[in-house]
Amino acid sequence: MTDLTAGLIQVGLLLVALAVVYRPLGDYLARVFSSEKHTRFEKGFYKLVRVDPGSEQRWPTYAAGVLGFSLASIVLLYLLQRLQPLLPWNFGRGAVSPAVAFNTAVSFVTNTNWQSYVPETTMGHFVQMAGLTVQNFLSAGVGLAVAIAVARGFVRSRTDRLGNFWVDLTRGTIRVLLPMAFVFAIVLMALGVVQSLHSGVAVTNPDGSRSTIALAPAASQETIKELGTNGGGIFNANSAHPFENPNAWTNLIELFLILVVPVSLTRTFGKLVGNKKQGYVLLSVMGVLWAAMLAVTWLSEAMTTSPAALAAGANLEGKEQRFGLSLTSIFADTTTGTSTGAVNGAHDSLSGLGGGAPLLNMLFGEISPGGVGTGLYGILVLAIIAMFLAGLMVGRTPEYLGKKLGKREVTCAALSMLAMPTVVLIGSGIALMLPDTVGALGNGGAHGLSEVLYGYASTGNNNGSAFGGLTATSDWFQSSFSVAMLIGRFVPIIAVLCLAGSLAAQKKVPETAGTLPTTGPLFGSMLTGTIVLVAALTFIPALALGPIAEAL
Repeated sequence: MTDLTAGLIQVGLLLVALAVVYRPLGDYLARVFSSEKHTRFEKGFYKLVRVDPGSEQRWPTYAAGVLGFSLASIVLLYLLQRLQPLLPWNFGRGAVSPAVAFNTAVSFVTNTNWQSYVPETTMGHFVQMAGLTVQNFLSAGVGLAVAIAVARGFVRSRTDRLGNFWVDLTRGTIRVLLPMAFVFAIVLMALGVVQSLHSGVAVTNPDGSRSTIALAPAASQETIKELGTNGGGIFNANSAHPFENPNAWTNLIELFLILVVPVSLTRTFGKLVGNKKQGYVLLSVMGVLWAAMLAVTWLSEAMTTSPAALAAGANLEGKEQRFGLSLTSIFADTTTGTSTGAVNGAHDSLSGLGGGAPLLNMLFGEISPGGVGTGLYGILVLAIIAMFLAGLMVGRTPEYLGKKLGKREVTCAALSMLAMPTVVLIGSGIALMLPDTVGALGNGGAHGLSEVLYGYASTGNNNGSAFGGLTATSDWFQSSFSVAMLIGRFVPIIAVLCLAGSLAAQKKVPETAGTLPTTGPLFGSMLTGTIVLVAALTFIPALALGPIAEAL
């Protein structure tokens, strides 16, 4: 079987699997967050933590819950890393240094999972499971809760209530993420993914010497790593490691896990707002962007141009031979079109345009289809911007889903949209002016600029993947990436919750002959154009100096 055939089969199976679960999972998610019933376990938990599940919150209270819970999570995860020598299953690994511990705590709580350390030599299994894996569930649950709150803003009328953050977080974690992760962890173990509480196994090398191969509870972390669009590997090689991703079938399942919740949430949104076509048009825009960037990456990697590639017969540098060009391209496009950041190959080794496409995926705002929850509310923000621009062109107050988009709504949408470009461009600009940055780069010229730009795009978008040529262990990168992750996560969350609160307070506006339809190809094209236009106006100068210059 040729590499092209294998890639086409994998894409076909992936799309079929997503189509099969799209309706039932999307409808199930809608029922989970609209039901007024609480399970016995949930009632006991609410009583334990003194939460009234019947009360609802205004948007500032909902946002305060998100921020307070996230701050407590950062502190707890930091302490777990610093106290590692006192914890079980540490295997003699010492306390994580303060800078790395803080960066990692921020990274996993913000759903970024940027890793500036070697997991199998730095973290013991207890910290991995009780700290990092737990945050993989909870950070995804936070994103899911915020997306549902934003959807309620469109649904509700003349109210200042968006739901209860603690109820939404609990339901998303217990009813959605935990059962799915449990089932697929068993599936991955059956297909060869390692699940062990040992630190390693001793092996004899061909020359008679002895070495140790690291082991870890990989399967249980791998499922939520992908399902929650987290991306942090339990091994340094991430999903290129044979213990995390041993074959084409596990690769297919991991791709499916990355996409299944963000894709199905468009169906959930359509169900909640009472018009399924609204979800279909968002899904179509996501699909077009995902396919376009996949085509660019795949074709760029298939073009054998460099002397090394010509000698090898293909662009094989940085790629696992188990996956080849096609499966590496599909994974790179999918992991950056979402906020996952997992990798099954070295993105730093991609060609100029081949690496530029994943970078552009992140600079679009990671809405193709985006992370768990973040993709949905991210594309809704851009839909509001698109409707605002349409309103300017026809000279009338813009409306979306029966809600008028005035100064407050557009301001919230703009703040959410501008947070990421601000940290990416300012962070990259400062880093490139610092003299020590040159020593941290694996390459010079255009590719070196791409390494820095990719690092801030990844952290500012809460993605977590990296151009591996950048050594990000200095105090500057540790601290600036932490700031980028915090701003990229929480400024949009506060802005979209404010937006949702403003929308929920309005009354529904009936459709008239002048209302722009938002369920057809015209709106889909306008939304796609807005996404591309915003990214182009913001990032084209930086891209021209980086991946475009390298490709030329």
